[in-house]
Amino acid sequence: MKEIIKEVIDFLNYKIPIGGKGIDITIKTILFLLIGIILVNLVLKYLKVLAKRKLEQEDKNKFDTIFSFSSWLAYIIVFSIVLSSAGVDLSAILVASSALLIGVGLALQTFFQDIISGVFIILDKSVHVGDIIEIDDKVGRVEEIKLRTTRAVTINNKVLVIPNHKYLTNSLYNWTQNGTTTRESVKVGVAYGSDVALVKKLLLQAAKEHPKVYSHPAPTVVFENFGDSALEFKLIFTLGDSFQALIPQSDIRFRINELFKEHNISIPFPQRDVHIIQKSE
Repeated sequence: MKEIIKEVIDFLNYKIPIGGKGIDITIKTILFLLIGIILVNLVLKYLKVLAKRKLEQEDKNKFDTIFSFSSWLAYIIVFSIVLSSAGVDLSAILVASSALLIGVGLALQTFFQDIISGVFIILDKSVHVGDIIEIDDKVGRVEEIKLRTTRAVTINNKVLVIPNHKYLTNSLYNWTQNGTTTRESVKVGVAYGSDVALVKKLLLQAAKEHPKVYSHPAPTVVFENFGDSALEFKLIFTLGDSFQALIPQSDIRFRINELFKEHNISIPFPQRDVHIIQKSE
């Protein structure tokens, strides 16, 4: 019996050399690592269920993202504690792999920027699933917020994958943070000499006739400028779904063109006078 116990102890104390002085792991250490990982996994699952009981569905999704990142940190801490308790010189491991760690660190720099940015986005609630955002001149409706990337769908039904670090380095426009309604506009120029009061009336008519334009707040017309070739107007109106603003804007432009033709209001094109000066010999 003693011989069996001795053989078991010798087996558990068998050292597996990894390389370098002070860098070796015993079978016992590996078993402790496995037990530690299993225990941490069970504790994390219990804490996750306990914490999610009273959360809203959207907050649950955000909690899952942050919790997954925290879980990795917990595993790393347990891994370090078990190895240190077993007498493994962690400094020797770090020194032996310093060159590799530097290379990996440089390669993963953007990766960790994305993760940290993702945590900030989730915690400060600057972007939610369903929001319409604009970044780098690209517009999309947010479908999913992950720890490293945000997935959005554009107006053309194309999937836009945004690395989360772009939220820290670029200006982000959230079209729907203050509500789904937005103020949109259509610009148009008319020829000099046109009846500006009639122009205003027709522009308002084109907006009010469209079924998707809100009556409150009412559409308005702004006389923007005396342009080089035209009197410049802006028609401003409110829509309930800014993500689909392109179609109503197009419809209103068609209607403006029809109304202008009916009332003999011309939309000028840029003109330039060219003077040719001939020098006498």
